[in-house]
Amino acid sequence: MLRRITSPSNVNIARRLILNPLTSSTRMSSTKAQTQFNQVLKTEIESIKAAGTYKSERVIVSPQNSAIRVAGKDGKVSAQVNFCANNYLGLADHPEVIARSKHFLDTHGSGLSSVRFICGTQNIHKDLENQITKFYGTEDTILYASCFDANAGIFETILTDQDAVISDSLNHASIIDGIRLCKAKRFRYKNCDMNDLEARLQEADKAGARLKLIATDGVFSMDGKIAPLDKICDIAEKYNALIFVDDCHSTGFLGPNGRGTAEYFGVQDRVHIVNSTLGKALGGAAGGYTTGCKEMIDLLRNRSRPYLFSNSLPPAVVGSASAALDLIESAKTNGLFDQLWGNTTLFRKLLGDAGFTIKGDNHPISPVMLGDARLASEFADKMLQRGIYVVGFSYPVVPKGEARIRVQLSAAHSEEQIRQAAAAFIDIGRELGVIGAKSKL
Repeated sequence: MLRRITSPSNVNIARRLILNPLTSSTRMSSTKAQTQFNQVLKTEIESIKAAGTYKSERVIVSPQNSAIRVAGKDGKVSAQVNFCANNYLGLADHPEVIARSKHFLDTHGSGLSSVRFICGTQNIHKDLENQITKFYGTEDTILYASCFDANAGIFETILTDQDAVISDSLNHASIIDGIRLCKAKRFRYKNCDMNDLEARLQEADKAGARLKLIATDGVFSMDGKIAPLDKICDIAEKYNALIFVDDCHSTGFLGPNGRGTAEYFGVQDRVHIVNSTLGKALGGAAGGYTTGCKEMIDLLRNRSRPYLFSNSLPPAVVGSASAALDLIESAKTNGLFDQLWGNTTLFRKLLGDAGFTIKGDNHPISPVMLGDARLASEFADKMLQRGIYVVGFSYPVVPKGEARIRVQLSAAHSEEQIRQAAAAFIDIGRELGVIGAKSKL
């Protein structure tokens, strides 16, 4: 047997089998499967393109700010005024944010190569969690790689099949996905409809729910609509329900001190759980968190799967978020809040007076409603040619027939930039028949 294996011809055969173990029939089967798979994917992509909802990515070659540089398909770089970032306070490239990020990179390294409970917790992680806890006046905070992860980890951990979750119909996809992971009974109420919320709570009571958790966005990201948390709190207390708020689009700038939707309505002590992000107003990098009572945070550290199985936040990200929070603490004196809300009011007035339909409340998210997906895409392309960077949103990001350009204002925008954007909207709106020819700035 040994002689047969070690003969030159058999050695060559063995070598070929080791280097290329798949038989020709296996390779043919694999190629056939890949071809079939590619065809299924191609068909799906073509259907997206045919519906006018295909999304392509533009490439930015500068730091995030109100003024950016964008590479075109031909490789040429153009200057653009950016009106679609979540950079509400303009802190993404703030010198103090960048400086602390660099400092933490120097002092604590690039990353931990570990999850938190093994060897991935540094003093700076605990410091940031304590900083967020103090910011909200809660008992404890837990950090995640993103708010999407925070939402994926919360419901499955704190709710069982004995409980019920009552969710707003327009909640973010991450809330919806998180709820799908838990075994609680699920009820959905119409967007910000308090009568419907009450009806769903009554159904949850009839179903014998032990715990009832109302889940809502603080601000609905596609509409710029602020959830009526004061009314939600009144109803929650009537039915002995808990309140969960995803505050990604209000943390850092909504409310007198930027503490979000609950502070905006004066109900911070009546909201039980807040999930939010470090990747929007708080420096724009990455990361998310849950803040609330100590017992809940302890349970999340032990059972929340996205926390247990994801690497710790990189030190540079921790540094940028920490610096952003410090800047927000002084935002009322450094003019950031006044600039942001002044810009929001001006833009909404200019486009409203011109005949555009702007959804939402007086929030920096200012959706310019167009209806048709192709129209939204064409409109955004023409805006880019005018030096205004905006993006058209259509199904499945928003409901069919409700395509829009979601404009987002920032404290970094100047009045000149806002008027420039409004003028471009009006000119292109006339050209495409969205507003009347007599509309003017």
